[in-house]
Amino acid sequence: MTTQLTLIARLTAKPQHAVELGEALKALIYPTSKEAGSLGYTLHRDNDDPNAWILYETWASRADLDAHFAQPYTKALLERFPDLLAREMELTFATAMNPRA
Repeated sequence: MTTQLTLIARLTAKPQHAVELGEALKALIYPTSKEAGSLGYTLHRDNDDPNAWILYETWASRADLDAHFAQPYTKALLERFPDLLAREMELTFATAMNPRA
């Protein structure tokens, strides 16, 4: 049995790259939603910090999330992070206490 996994990622852009980062993250929504094991992939913008973007992702398993990070479109964006981000992205991994059967 695999355990469903939630990833909350907070990405803070350099001010001059906030819109560019947002557009790049939006471009990941459709292909990610088609990946095996993707149960939800929602992008948010912080109401108090327009440079901050938050991804709320739900995956059927850690293996599915790892496969997501290996996708060419994901890897291409990760390679751009040194130029786009003001700091390292913050990742929180969580397990739902009421997972779907």
